[in-house]
Amino acid sequence: MLAIFKKGIVNPPQELNSPASLASSTKPKLPHEILTDFSSSNSFSMTFGDSAALAYSPPQNPFPSHRRSFCGVDDVYCIFLGSLNNICSLIRQYGLSKGTNEAMFVIEAYKTLRDRGPYPAHQVLKDLDGSFGFVLYDAKSGHVFSALGANEGVKLFWGIAADGSVVISDNLELIKGSCAKSFAPFPSGCMFHSSQGLTSFEHPMSKLQAMPRIDSEGAMCGANFKVDKQVRISSMPRVGSEANWALSGSQA
Repeated sequence: MLAIFKKGIVNPPQELNSPASLASSTKPKLPHEILTDFSSSNSFSMTFGDSAALAYSPPQNPFPSHRRSFCGVDDVYCIFLGSLNNICSLIRQYGLSKGTNEAMFVIEAYKTLRDRGPYPAHQVLKDLDGSFGFVLYDAKSGHVFSALGANEGVKLFWGIAADGSVVISDNLELIKGSCAKSFAPFPSGCMFHSSQGLTSFEHPMSKLQAMPRIDSEGAMCGANFKVDKQVRISSMPRVGSEANWALSGSQA
C-alpha cells in the first residue's frame, strides 16, 4: 500500500526529515515519481488533485501473511493491513452489516465519532484486538488519520519526499528509494492525526521521544519514536470534540 500527502495537509515530526538526505547518493523523489514506481498492472490508485494519493496493490501470494483491504465511503477512504480478531463484536457494537470488513469498519467508526460522538480516538484504538495498520483520508475535510497496532504484527514506514510530502507504505524498499535518509518505521501502538500529530494510544498519558537512527553508512536518518514513560503529559487527554478523530484545524 502507498499513501502520499502534500506538505501542509500532514506535518510530520520534524525529526523524520534528515539533513543527510541532501548528501545521500539516493535522492528523494517527487510524489508522481513514487506513485509511478509503485504502480503495476494489478494496482489501483486514486489522486485528489495535488493534495493526496492513495494506491493499493493486492498481494501476489494467494495466502498472504496479512490481509489487505481498501474502501471508500462518502469521500472517506481507508487502506487497512492485517485483521481484527474482534471484528464481529465491533460490527455489532457499531450496528454495521455482517459483511463489513476492517477497512469499512474503520471508516464507519471514524464517521460515527466525527458526526455523533466526541470520543477519544485512543480509547477506540485500544479496543481493536489484532494485528493492524491503516491509513484513512477524509477528502472533504483534508484530514489524515493513521495508526499501527501495538503487537508489531504489521509494519508501516513513513518518510519525506523531495517536495516535503509525507509518504506512508508497508514497502520498506519503496520508502528507502523514495525518501533517501528521511524515513523511519511508523511506531507501533501509535496514531497520527493531521491536526494532533503523533501520539501513543497505548500510553496516552506519556510523551513520545525521538531517538536518532544511524544507518550502516554512519549517516543520521529519520528518528525512531519511543514512548517515554518517565515523562507524563500534564493533563488527561480530552474527551470532547477536540479529541475527536475528525478534529478540525480550527480546533487545534
